[in-house]
Amino acid sequence: MTLWETYYTPTSVEEALQLLAEHGPHARIIAGGTDLLLELERGMREAPVLIDISRVPGLDGIALDGETLRLGPLVTHNRLVASAIVRERAFLLAQAAWSVGAPAIRNRGTLGGNLITASPANDTIPPLIALGATLVLRSARGERQIPIREFYKGVRQVDLAPDEMLTEIRVPTTAPGERGIFLKLGLRRALAVSVVNAAVILRLERGGVTRARVALGSVAPTVIRACEAEGVLVGGPLTEDRIAEAADLAARAAVPIDDIRAGAAYRREMTRVLVRRALAALAEGREREGFPDHPPLLWGRSDGRFPRLAGRTVRHTAGGDEPIECTVNGENHVVRGANGKTLLRMLREDLGLTGTKEGCGEGECGACTIWLDGVAVLSCLVPAPRAHGAQIITVEGLARGDHLAPLQQAFIEEGAVQCGYCTPGFLMSGAKLLEELPTPSREQILYGIAGNLCRCTGYYKIVQAIERAARV
Repeated sequence: MTLWETYYTPTSVEEALQLLAEHGPHARIIAGGTDLLLELERGMREAPVLIDISRVPGLDGIALDGETLRLGPLVTHNRLVASAIVRERAFLLAQAAWSVGAPAIRNRGTLGGNLITASPANDTIPPLIALGATLVLRSARGERQIPIREFYKGVRQVDLAPDEMLTEIRVPTTAPGERGIFLKLGLRRALAVSVVNAAVILRLERGGVTRARVALGSVAPTVIRACEAEGVLVGGPLTEDRIAEAADLAARAAVPIDDIRAGAAYRREMTRVLVRRALAALAEGREREGFPDHPPLLWGRSDGRFPRLAGRTVRHTAGGDEPIECTVNGENHVVRGANGKTLLRMLREDLGLTGTKEGCGEGECGACTIWLDGVAVLSCLVPAPRAHGAQIITVEGLARGDHLAPLQQAFIEEGAVQCGYCTPGFLMSGAKLLEELPTPSREQILYGIAGNLCRCTGYYKIVQAIERAARV
């Protein structure tokens, strides 16, 4: 099945804007692709033309300009987690980014993509609404700025013309005396879509609340502000009674639906619970509890940024003969006929590297984990043309000649394999974790493999194997 007809890889913003102007509603911007590829696979969206901006320079910056954070749309969730500036000046945004997916998802998923996908359950939208962010949109016609609250028009509906692209997110930082927190309820600890989420910011001065922002996700067609809850908080001390009243008002503001993840009544009650917990944590100064000091990112020794592609726009057509030139496990390859596939299928079908497995095809299991330019990603969510000019390592590339990698040997010695289907993904995540954190704690190991599922439930031996390899 061909998911697209033409795949462009521009190397400048101007080239991307020109392609959007040329193809209009037939084109879609793709960066991380963690949402868009699933929509294409499921037939939820048609996009004959994809414009991959993931290697356009100038779109992945994180900078502090006075009291404003200037974030590029290509900033990945893991880079938000790792950024000292974001953690210091917009901590709740770092918390929200940490709650997205699992490490390999956060290494490809971008802030801009999360905003434009426009699901009311997306985790980075409530913090940015609470912070009062502004979006910068560009087209060949010019530039405009729009407050983030005005950007959303309905479920997955945004104020974005077919020829426009998001080029910057400007975020007012938390002021002195302000603290913020993001809380999320999901059905599991990782790879979970929010049942309810909440972002809360308070300014506490002279023993009272002088400013409050409460944003709620997954409880309405768009992310909403609980304005009545904010009003009851301002003008007095943050007492237990005031917290309880604000939580009740937040629950009343919610207008949730019944769906596969939860019923409306449950969502409304959990809104009350989350807002109450958030306010109590802020009152007691506990908002940073549970956020890891050294979160595993599965970057290895890189900084999580993907190299830029030199030259002019590259064009690949599905069924066309344009080559995908890449280096896989240290060998140069020129692949033809894979332009309409995912990278997972190209590796298995065109290069014969069947160690990389397809467990779900939706980014839910981690069996297809590989290293793309030194960063762990899920190959089922990467278009094959994205590999053009890239360095790729698969599980076949872990060993050196006749010598297994230390983690491979540890898996054998600890008996960390049952059916073996998930093993390549665990090896790729575990080896990248050990490259990044040579002596990880048990908690860091669990975070590092959070995106890898073992259907035989053999996690104990897998964790022991990673610990053994670390000792070696």
